[in-house]
Amino acid sequence: MTGFDQMNRRGFLKGTTGALLAAPLGGLYVRQAMAQGRMMPIASPYGPVRPVADRTTGLELLQLPEGFSYQSFGWAGDPMDDGNPTPFEHDGMGVVGSRMVDGEQEITLIRNHESTVRPMAGLIRAPGLYDTATLSDDGETGQAAGGTTTLVYRGDQWVSARPSIGGTINNCAGGVTPWGTWLTCEEDKADFTEDGGLPHGYVFEVSADPAETTGQPIKDMGRMDHEAVALDPATGSLYLTEDDRNQAGLYKFVPVNTDQRYGALAEGGALFMAKVVGEEGADLLDPAIGDSHRIEWVAIEDPDLPPQPFTEAPFEEGNMASGPFKQGRDLGALRFSRLEGIWYSDTEKLFYIVDTSAGRGEDDGEPNVIGRGEGAVWTYDPASETLACIWKSDNPVAGNNPDNITVSPRGGVLLCEDGGGVEDEFGMGERLLGLTPQGETYVFAKNNITLDSERLERAAKNPAFIEAGDHRENEWAGATFDPTGRVLFVNIQTPGITFAITGPWDKGML
Repeated sequence: MTGFDQMNRRGFLKGTTGALLAAPLGGLYVRQAMAQGRMMPIASPYGPVRPVADRTTGLELLQLPEGFSYQSFGWAGDPMDDGNPTPFEHDGMGVVGSRMVDGEQEITLIRNHESTVRPMAGLIRAPGLYDTATLSDDGETGQAAGGTTTLVYRGDQWVSARPSIGGTINNCAGGVTPWGTWLTCEEDKADFTEDGGLPHGYVFEVSADPAETTGQPIKDMGRMDHEAVALDPATGSLYLTEDDRNQAGLYKFVPVNTDQRYGALAEGGALFMAKVVGEEGADLLDPAIGDSHRIEWVAIEDPDLPPQPFTEAPFEEGNMASGPFKQGRDLGALRFSRLEGIWYSDTEKLFYIVDTSAGRGEDDGEPNVIGRGEGAVWTYDPASETLACIWKSDNPVAGNNPDNITVSPRGGVLLCEDGGGVEDEFGMGERLLGLTPQGETYVFAKNNITLDSERLERAAKNPAFIEAGDHRENEWAGATFDPTGRVLFVNIQTPGITFAITGPWDKGML
């Protein structure tokens, strides 16, 4: 049992709402209960980071601790196996397969592309297609450019990249299934039926074999700004996050078919939204470390309901929330600021959930605006149905709007920042942050990508896809470990690069 599990099972009184109970090892928990949020990271167990040259291009794209190395792959514009260019905006990613081939471990990953309508890139020409119409969005006319690509890494080398689903938009995060598929999530509520297209905002299942992928949405999982999804292996239920500022719900999907195979989820199921026991319409927008809430679930009658007006503060009249959120809120469900990553920990039997802008921050020069903070991390214990806030940032240096989250096979927690860059002792740049069992962060890696025409030419990259400039403030996404914990795979969304990082993991907590 790790520190996080101890905190949840011994540090909190199950069945209470908003109360922290000091355990026998009470000093840590009392301090956390009294703390609103963290102000600074601690020293990394892996040591300080410094620029490290990419083994593929020779460019110093990342800052990493001593002993770590990496290989870049699948830059936007790089030719895939079918000759078409790699799509833009690399985001969520997961490992869907691991096997031995000629004495070497072969890893299959599926990677999201968070693109909307792009005239140049256009449709991802994948076996599974959803919306193939010509669309108009924010002054752009083109095809839905989001979707997924499937990558293979064998031994210590990148091997291949293939398209796997296309005709979707804003594929942000998602989640893996125990049967080796990827659930890709559209973070969008757009409806292009007037253009001859289709409504969006769905979850799609992508097979490890791209040829099997149908491109059909799982509508019973709801139409909303989906972010991520994670499955409880004990029950077969799936938990989904919604990224829609101050109108973000936490959902549970109970499938009618729990067979562990591709396509079973498409048979449908029931959707529910979380509610705090004994409290109507709870707001968890500005938590403190140590907050704990017992939850129950309210049923969503129509998961495919289109967006609905929602004027509950702090929004102005005319705002539109997702249909599932409005139905759940009318039944007293709780709300977060902006839910992003969710990951199930096999070792702790807990879900880790990120609210990327929890807390109070600044909006258009106005300070102390709720739901504009630096972010928080919650755990959810499905056995006790308890939510617990285990970390919150009150300073961008401590954590700068974390987004995706992963847990290593060793139980270490890693956060991907998406706050637009932070200046710390290692310079400017977004970071990968480790999260300790004591609820403190440390810097594991920094985005160090600066590109000019000479560097692009040296790396043989297509300037029509890769823009020269300083990309250090761009977000990390899609962090995921291989099943052995030997390789960390992760993306920088823009300019669009995937990395495989290896090194002495046993020196620290990851």
